[in-house]
Amino acid sequence: MPEGPSIVILKEAVQEFKGKKLIKIGGNTKIELPDLVGQPVKDFKSWGKHFLICFPENTIRIHFLLFGSYRINERKDTPERLSLKFANGELNFYACSVRLLEDDPDKIYDWTSDVMNESWSPRKARSKLKNIPDTMACDALLDQTIFSGVGNIIKNEVLFRIRVHPESRIGKLPPKKLSALIKEARDYSFDFLEWKKAFVLRKHWLIHTKKTCPRCNLPVTKKYAGKTKRRSFFCTNCQVLYNGRKTKIPINRKYTRKIAK
Repeated sequence: MPEGPSIVILKEAVQEFKGKKLIKIGGNTKIELPDLVGQPVKDFKSWGKHFLICFPENTIRIHFLLFGSYRINERKDTPERLSLKFANGELNFYACSVRLLEDDPDKIYDWTSDVMNESWSPRKARSKLKNIPDTMACDALLDQTIFSGVGNIIKNEVLFRIRVHPESRIGKLPPKKLSALIKEARDYSFDFLEWKKAFVLRKHWLIHTKKTCPRCNLPVTKKYAGKTKRRSFFCTNCQVLYNGRKTKIPINRKYTRKIAK
């Protein structure tokens, strides 16, 4: 499933069609779309994992689910879920969810929850987290109403960066750790964006899908943790479990080494 930074890359890649009139629409989507032919694209927007194609009176929302994809000015061999043609090219979407939004996106979406948006509000994120003290850190980071755009890769890497066990309870995190979680959710998302554009994202993974902790040189634990049951990769030696009990930070100092961000 594409995470927020990947949707931002798509948004940037389709700017050539902004202001252009739609000359043909097709695809095997089952939703009933209004007649958009002849209408110009007002804007392309992203909110978390949602890609928005904004026309004067309607907006098409694309969600790529687990296996969705797109092509710009080219096609795959499989049928398109949605195809948009313009005088200067075409956009084709596959295996995705298509939905029509009849209201203004500004009235639907809370842009302050999108970690990639300029309106992102860490203050609001902190307030929302304080309302869910019993939620595990791994679930909180995947809550799109708090961290829109954060996906499983970002979740694992953020928790490793701040040395927090994914099953730690939000209400038990020290204030500095809570601040670090909020800050790194945004910071890592922009690192993700930079590395993804340079095609070097996987080279920068420190814990996601790894078998050995690069800090401790000890085995990494893989677990389908939390209510979301998404894959969590973590080191039980350097990522502390905050669960209300007396916590001692364990570090295998023999193998600890500095990890560059």
